[in-house]
Amino acid sequence: MSATMVKDEILNYSDDEEDNFSEDGDWGDWKADDNGVGVGGGDEEDDGSESDFLCLFCDSHYTSCDSLFEHCRLSHGFDFRSVRKELKLDFYSSFKLINYIRSQVAEYKCLSWRIEAGDFKDVKFPWDEEKYLKPFLQDDSLLYSFADDEEDEEEEDTFDRDEAMEDLEKLGDLSIDVEALGETSMSSSDKSNINGSKDVNLLSNCNGMKEQSSAGDLIVNGKDAEPKVCDGRLVNRNIRKVNENYFGSYSSFGIHKEMLSDKVRTEAYRDALMKNPTLLSGSVVMDVGCGTGILSLFAAKAGASRVVAVEASEKMAKVATKIAKDNKVFNDNEHNGVLEVAHSMVEELDKSIQIEPHSVDVLVSEWMGYCLLYESMLSSVLYARDRWLKPGGAILPDTATMYVAGFGKGATSLPFWEDVYGFDMSSIGKEILEDTARLPIVDVIEERDLVTEPALLQTFDLATMKPDEVDFTATATLEPIESEAKTRLCHGVVLWFDTGFTNRFCKENPTVLSTSPYTPPTHWAQTVLTFQEPITMAPASLLTGDDRRGDIGTEELPASSIHLRVSVARSYEHRSIDVSLEATGLSSKGQKRRWPIQIFNL
Repeated sequence: MSATMVKDEILNYSDDEEDNFSEDGDWGDWKADDNGVGVGGGDEEDDGSESDFLCLFCDSHYTSCDSLFEHCRLSHGFDFRSVRKELKLDFYSSFKLINYIRSQVAEYKCLSWRIEAGDFKDVKFPWDEEKYLKPFLQDDSLLYSFADDEEDEEEEDTFDRDEAMEDLEKLGDLSIDVEALGETSMSSSDKSNINGSKDVNLLSNCNGMKEQSSAGDLIVNGKDAEPKVCDGRLVNRNIRKVNENYFGSYSSFGIHKEMLSDKVRTEAYRDALMKNPTLLSGSVVMDVGCGTGILSLFAAKAGASRVVAVEASEKMAKVATKIAKDNKVFNDNEHNGVLEVAHSMVEELDKSIQIEPHSVDVLVSEWMGYCLLYESMLSSVLYARDRWLKPGGAILPDTATMYVAGFGKGATSLPFWEDVYGFDMSSIGKEILEDTARLPIVDVIEERDLVTEPALLQTFDLATMKPDEVDFTATATLEPIESEAKTRLCHGVVLWFDTGFTNRFCKENPTVLSTSPYTPPTHWAQTVLTFQEPITMAPASLLTGDDRRGDIGTEELPASSIHLRVSVARSYEHRSIDVSLEATGLSSKGQKRRWPIQIFNL
């Protein structure tokens, strides 16, 4: 398998992972001195081993979770395990809490919050967001070690609201006061209200303070600090930089040639726009991210009365304008056409063109990225929908569906390396496979290389969905292909998507754009996520009455199915996404084996 697109290296949760790394350079390559004390100082254990655990609030390093948590309790007034127990946090909530605290420390957010007495049904804590499933620090050993000494948790935990209320009253106020670890940004204030009966107040202050800790307070880094100015414009500059690079990348004609040459993609849009005359005839159409303007040209040719083509790349806006003029559909003083090109992000369209809110009949966009949501352009499309589309207006496509299936050895590079001109080089193949367990790969997977039936992962209704639904957690169960009654290795999962131009809007000619391994390949290919170790599977019919013993998912005891928990969330890095993957193997007799969570950044 040749990887056509490999994105950023990600954190792979494994029990033997020892090296720590962070892109900021100051937190990486943590080493202990001769006395076992980390470079940041502190009360580290004196065993001479390498410090592997970074304090949540300062730069001290420790050789075990126990010593780290004891340091946090004594030095910072924060007892992680007590808080976890009092708030009844399961593994995922605790995982998020760690990343939340690290993000607040690194962003120099001085927070305090308190939860007033009231009904605790549906309470959402500040860290209870999908984005905190992404490790704030790469190779953060704490994330996959904090629960090592606890029994496996049930999927569903009972939440006693009265007990939780009493526990919170015991905890008292929680507050964080953090000295900046670098020049980052923050908002000046945030405030949210939960259910109207209690307030969660987020009080931000950029200046360092000196605080006295008390038994019930979570107070961090009580040091004198020089006042620092935290400018929210830093975040905006970063987003603008990413946007400039993103839209600039679409100035390459090679990218547009690849997309236009993708017949599955282009013909699906062509058929939706040109074979549904009752939808397009006389309509006002908006094309978000028009590129060369091909979709706008289809709409103009289909009889639209006005087509607004929105393009954020300056070069491509000029190209689309020239193409529209060359094809005699441009609308200006010299041309009597219907197509207008606006060089603008859709969020700033008001500055570029006159168009009334809710005046668009048809909103069209080819917004999909790798793994559907990479590039995060969907948020812009939904903004355009809410701002410009008429009530009841059409959005094309109007559905998007993600699927998942397990893949076998044939989809890896192993077969190639096992026989290179008659020589066995499988050791290289195995090393490559280990590396791919830490990387999301975009590649074409063939149907013959799938070892499970496909499973539905997530469906989006683009006509009604809310912007925050772009982030989601879903589950799916993979079953072995029953017709292949044999034991096979599942090396990982492959993700793909379909988008639908359904008969809700395309009444004459509904169509589907599929990026499935079962259909001709597209430029999106599929997204491949490789397991840390392959899982042996076999149809349940082969295992009926089987009394095998051993670890589930091995040759001794094949799994009859794999239960997946997948989270997709927008990354801290603008226009990137993070995918977390958890696999649980089930035997034919209901036994379970859970593998460590893997997190991929795309």
